[in-house]
Parts: sequence; structure tokens; C-alpha cells
Amino acid sequence: MTESSVHPALWPAPHASGAVDATVTVPGSKSVTNRALVLAALSAEPGWLRRPLRSRDTLLMAEALRAMGVGIEETVSSSSSVAGGPDGSGEAWRIIPAGLHGPVTIDVGNAGTVMRFLPPVAALANGPVRFDGDPRSYERPLNGVIDALRVLGARIDDDNRGSLPMTVHGAGALDGGPVAIDASSSSQFVSALLLSAPRFNQGVEVRHTGARLPSMPHIRMTVDMLRAVGAQVDEPETGGEPNVWRVSPSALLGRDLTVEPDLSNAQPFLAAALVTGGRITIPDWPLRTTQPGDALREIFTAMGGSCELTEHGLTFTGSGRIHGIDVDLGEVGELTPGIAAVAALADSPSTLSGVAHLRLHETDRLAALTKEINELGGDVTETADGLHIRPRPLHGGTFHTYDDHRMATAGSIIGLAVPGVEIENVATTAKTLPDFPQMWTGMLGA
Repeated sequence: MTESSVHPALWPAPHASGAVDATVTVPGSKSVTNRALVLAALSAEPGWLRRPLRSRDTLLMAEALRAMGVGIEETVSSSSSVAGGPDGSGEAWRIIPAGLHGPVTIDVGNAGTVMRFLPPVAALANGPVRFDGDPRSYERPLNGVIDALRVLGARIDDDNRGSLPMTVHGAGALDGGPVAIDASSSSQFVSALLLSAPRFNQGVEVRHTGARLPSMPHIRMTVDMLRAVGAQVDEPETGGEPNVWRVSPSALLGRDLTVEPDLSNAQPFLAAALVTGGRITIPDWPLRTTQPGDALREIFTAMGGSCELTEHGLTFTGSGRIHGIDVDLGEVGELTPGIAAVAALADSPSTLSGVAHLRLHETDRLAALTKEINELGGDVTETADGLHIRPRPLHGGTFHTYDDHRMATAGSIIGLAVPGVEIENVATTAKTLPDFPQMWTGMLGA
């Protein structure tokens, strides 16, 4: 399966004729779904995953685990009042752990969670597990996981690239123990080791030794989900040593988990309320969450909106004005493309900082945002760790996505306010947000 063809079709981004007023049900969190799949696969008993996200990234994770022997049965949940849909709403997946085995080849696509979370799992399998993926996956850093696994006792063939393709020669177990890594390019290096650590003979002690660690909410999510299945975790957040995480060896419990809506994927819809001066309601927005997308409530309010969070969900209302913002996005870097799109339409400049690591994401997001917004008439410059955005009148044109789902949604946000924007390869949104074009036009009442 590929995310693009040689000449991807252009999608005319809908232009808003007035203020939006809609309720948008956002599919489940990719980050929660893929972490839950790994933990359930390593558990000592079967578990359930309800309302999982069905997207390219999560289906790649599920297929990879199946290939290594894990049972994943997909059904429509009788306990859900929502009919099963293509995005996984109303579905339930029963995960049945089994002995992990090779030989097998795993397609990671361009999914960071798959390429980083599964090599530690493969080290626990009996037999070789080869990892391959999209061309861009070869360029994304994997050295933090590869080097750490070697220290912990694994044998890996990667021709000394520190990236894909590679083969993990699983021996059925892994010693584990202490390891130091530089995870400044991706917090997923830490999460990858922590998720499988309860199954290591000695557990693990992960010490981050590099510069600032990005996307800390995702590590908090990993720790919370480990504890929920019975793992013992010591972490900096609860009085532990700074930049050190310890996981003890233990059996993991099967559990029944309902996946939260993906709050980062709610971003373009909340942005639509801000851009059009309208109102959007996202049902089931959690009152407490480790998802980075929860920061949108504060960030978009500062940019000119207001929000009300109740037990039923979040309602966000735009004021008709968009203000620039000076914000450090180091902990929530995945929100940068959508914030940059809104900032390009603001009434004052914005500075987005703390996100140098975005140069290593699905594409170099800082370079891509700069090029694409400027080609529509914008004035964006890259800084050492982010973007400076000076709003200018924008015009229509092609907005390239570089096989990056968040570039596609960023271009769609601009298209609400700027006629004639065409999104190259909008189908790339299927990576994490199935049916985005239909959801987007539905929000506009089309």
C-alpha cells in the first residue's frame, strides 16, 4: 500500500462561505491505539481495545503483530451505541497474546510508532524479524532504538546505518538492564524501550543523555498506560531522577480499554471555528488526558477563541479575530503545522519555537511549511528551532503535502479563508484520520 502516486490528484480545499457551526466526532487516538496494541500483545492474558482508530498507521501495527503471532479479532462492539464505521468507531478488537515468532517481514509504512515500538518486541520473538517501509522511513532516525537494544542484548543487522531497513534477530528473550540514549530527536525512542521493558529479564533503566527531550506528553502517556496494565514504573514526574525511567520486570494484565478521540486530529476542526468565527463541538473530549492535543484549548484561546469543556465534550468558538502568538511547542510539536496555518491568517506576527525535531518527522515540516505558505504569498522564515510567521494577504495555489498528513490538514485550514487552494495528495490524511475530506466538507454543510 502506498500513500501517493507519481501524480497525486489535487483536491480543491473548500472555501468557507460563513461561520462554521458543527459537531464533529473525531476518531480514536493513534498514539493510544498503537501503544495499547503493543501492551496487549505483550500481556499475559487477552484484552479488549474499544473504539480503536482504523488508519494506515494503526492497521500497519496490527498487521505486524499478527505476523509475529498475536491474535487480533475485529468485531463490532455490542456495548457501543455507535455503529461500526471505517474509522473504528463502535468497533472492538480482542487481542490474544501468543508466542512471538519469526521469520517475518514487517512493513512499517512511514509510521514512527511502528518502526520504533516494534523492534524491542521483535527482540522477544523466536526468529528473525525484518523491518522495511516507505522511502521516507529510511531517512527517519532509528539509531536511539537500535543502539539501545544492542546494549540490552539484542542482535540487529542494519549495515551500520542507524535506520531502516534492518533485521532484528529475536532470541525469545532479552536481558534488559540500564541503557543511556540520546532521545532529543524523538521521544519515541524512550517510549519504545519502556513499552516492552516489563518482558525484559531485568526490566530497563532508560537514561536520556542528550539535549532537550521533545514531546514529553507522549512519554507520560506511555507511563500511564504501562501502569494501567500493572507495570511498575519510576519516572521523573513522580519524584524520580531527572531524565531517567525505570520499569521492573513483570507480567502485564489484559484490560478493557476504550480509546479516547484523537485530540491532535481535532485540531483542523477547532481551527475552522477560529478561522471562520464559528463554533465546533468535539464530543467525548476527555476531562483528563496525556494527549498533546489537549494543549489546543489554551493555544487557540490565546489566538482569539474561547472554549467550554464539559463531561459531554469540548465546544470551541471563534471570535472572528485571529491573534498572533509567541509559543514554545517543544512538548506538543505535532500541533505545529495547524498552528502555523492559523498564524498565517492572523492579525499580528507569530513565533513558534522548540520544534527543531520536526525536521525529522514525516517530512521536514519546518522547511515544508515555510515553502508552501510562502508560495501562497505568505512571509514565513525558519529559525534554529521553529518558525517566524508574518501574516500577509494570501492567494490560491497548490499546497504540497510531502506524504505528510498534517501538511494536508494545514493546507485545508488555509483554504477555508483563501479561495483557490488545492491540496496535493489529500489521501495522505488516511495515515491517522480516515475520511478527512468527507469530514471536512460535512463540517461545512456540503
